[in-house]
Amino acid sequence: MTEEHSPNASEILAHEIAIEQAHVDTVYRHLASATEAARNIQAESRAKFLTDRADWMREEDGTALFERDAFAYQAAKRLAILDAEHEGLVFGRLDFSTDEEKRYIGRIGVRDDDYEPLVLDWRAPAAEAFYRATAADPMGVSRRRVLRCRDDQVIGIEDDLLDEHGSSDLVVIGEGALLAALQRARGPRMRDIVATIQAEQDMAIRAPQQGVTVISGGPGTGKTVVALHRAAFLLYTYRKRMEAGGVLVVGPTDLFMSYIERVLPGLGEDSVTLKSVGDLATDVLGYGSQRVDDAEATMLKGSLRMLPVLRRAVDEPMTPEKIRLRVSVKGEILTLEASDLNTIRREVLSSHKANRARRAAEKALTDALWKKLPGDIAALLDLSRELFDDIVTSQASYAMFVNAWWPTLTPEMVLTRLADPSLLRKFAHGVLDADERHILADSLEHARGFVPEPEQRHPHWSVSDIALLDELAAMIGPPPIETEADPTIVLADGSEVSELVTLADRLTTGRELDPDDDGAVTHAHVLVDEAQDITPMQWRMLRRRGPQASWTLVGDPAQSSYPDDAETRRAMRNLIGRGPSRTFRLSTNYRSPAEIMDLAGQVITTFYPDADVPTSVRQTGVQPLLLTAPARGFSDDLARIIAQLAGELEGSIAVICAAGRVGSLRDTINAMPLDPDIRARLSVMTVLQVKGLEFDAAIVIAPDEIVEQTPGGVRVLYVALTRPTQRLVTLDLTDGRPGAWRESLALPVTDSA
Repeated sequence: MTEEHSPNASEILAHEIAIEQAHVDTVYRHLASATEAARNIQAESRAKFLTDRADWMREEDGTALFERDAFAYQAAKRLAILDAEHEGLVFGRLDFSTDEEKRYIGRIGVRDDDYEPLVLDWRAPAAEAFYRATAADPMGVSRRRVLRCRDDQVIGIEDDLLDEHGSSDLVVIGEGALLAALQRARGPRMRDIVATIQAEQDMAIRAPQQGVTVISGGPGTGKTVVALHRAAFLLYTYRKRMEAGGVLVVGPTDLFMSYIERVLPGLGEDSVTLKSVGDLATDVLGYGSQRVDDAEATMLKGSLRMLPVLRRAVDEPMTPEKIRLRVSVKGEILTLEASDLNTIRREVLSSHKANRARRAAEKALTDALWKKLPGDIAALLDLSRELFDDIVTSQASYAMFVNAWWPTLTPEMVLTRLADPSLLRKFAHGVLDADERHILADSLEHARGFVPEPEQRHPHWSVSDIALLDELAAMIGPPPIETEADPTIVLADGSEVSELVTLADRLTTGRELDPDDDGAVTHAHVLVDEAQDITPMQWRMLRRRGPQASWTLVGDPAQSSYPDDAETRRAMRNLIGRGPSRTFRLSTNYRSPAEIMDLAGQVITTFYPDADVPTSVRQTGVQPLLLTAPARGFSDDLARIIAQLAGELEGSIAVICAAGRVGSLRDTINAMPLDPDIRARLSVMTVLQVKGLEFDAAIVIAPDEIVEQTPGGVRVLYVALTRPTQRLVTLDLTDGRPGAWRESLALPVTDSA
């Protein structure tokens, strides 16, 4: 072919896309056939064994119904996978050097009619080379190709040539999949990285299931998305164990959970429970919270010093200190003084949970009263122990006393007692000083008069309170269950017969009546993101959801909002224990360009020298803007900054501030005459709300306020500075002077806003 007739780059690209489109079309045809087959199985299972029989069922009918349900269940599971909305079912291809083998990689596996793989599931061992192969160790791969698809249409290709000595006729297109992915605009949901997982990330994803896996690294290293891909890998590799026990994914806020919620379904997995820390105890309490306490209350409520305070609040009777019990038996007045009652209460609670101890407490009371009765009087009155107990317990004064002295407790009832300064002084003696007691009581004052409403969020409680309430629920135990008489079946002839009780009924009933069951739903694997922010009391709450679980912990101490590092490390060590554990450090920042990361790294290492600052893989050539504006009337300045960023970038813009300013800042921005498209791309959030999120641009308002008002100080400012992928602007509201956060950094003022 003459040079003038040689295909140009666009023709080559179109040709290669056509080749890949043909394969993708074949995959989708077989996928449609598999979906139809699953639907047919589901329909047949519903129709099978249907009967209009109205009399007693035969044993073989019950077996048939079980088989029908099993077929329907399996078909429904398969349909859920096949019908999922995948952002490009097929995303990768491997070409091998030694032969002409090609392997296509996708979100789920698809086979042809001869059961040959058209697409390999990305988690399968045969797909491992897609992530592990490098130019230094190509693992037999000559070219790795990433397909960018929109639904079932191939719209782009990016190639990596791994073995230059492989096939010489391979076409190589693009700059590489990773850089292409990094330059895309960010949206309101996290995207999976299944097509661009890097080797160090893949090692963490495919780590063994047992014990504890720690994924650490600085901002932008992909910790969260790597952990989610690990959850998908575990569900694929250890399907039976993981689906039986379930996988729990825990993150810091509702916003964060909404941001990541589509990642796992996009990877072909939906058997996962996602909960924010504030909603973690909904299984026990019936409600959650997203309200955050101020820094001092958060640190205090998160500390393990709260344990003895809570225990004393449970042990202390709800009645006045000087209460006593008096009963009359055959004219004899018997009295148990406050000291006697306190001794009985301590002894009973030493071996029982409060809500399961009512019967033991009443027996201890009658034992103590019997001992008060002189033996000669009992003999003279011909009073047996059984008759004595009947006389005592039938008295109205006794019943009223016991109901007041040993009521059924709720976690809310106990925690609200800490709002009473006089009671708190008693409960916290030797544990909390006067200032700490004042902080704690003030933070609980608004909870007085709380009435639980299941499945709702409650402004009365904060995220920190939820862990305390869950701890109290474990301390006091579930309320006693009222048992009913055996139900009977009324037959047409008027006779009655006891209902048939099956083994399944007995097992179910036994579980419901288990006195040690606190209602917490347990899981086979627990994944905790932003683990550095989990307080010691929240670690205890988490542990109750996975007492026999394997764990994945994701975090970075340099971004912690809980100030007591030592206590947090102790809590994590207690969780890991002596079981198998492994740590993976992610060292490359894929989010923040070098210009932003250099600034953020300088900020954090000045105050936290041990911070693990990652290395950015790219540069934008644009330095962060460090601006100042008047403390009052900065609306016009902010509007200009927003308009400028919106004109330069296509994606999302976050305005980040301290919690105390977020309400007024939202009002300010709502009053701006912004274009609807810009407003749709704009978010106003507190620095704690943006944890784990990323945006194309970020405007950090009043960094000094963030440092002063937020638990963690400079470390949470570090979080704010590292959210953007393209542009960073800081706005000091100090009337032209640099903020205090910059004084020790020798950073110049870029300009006034």
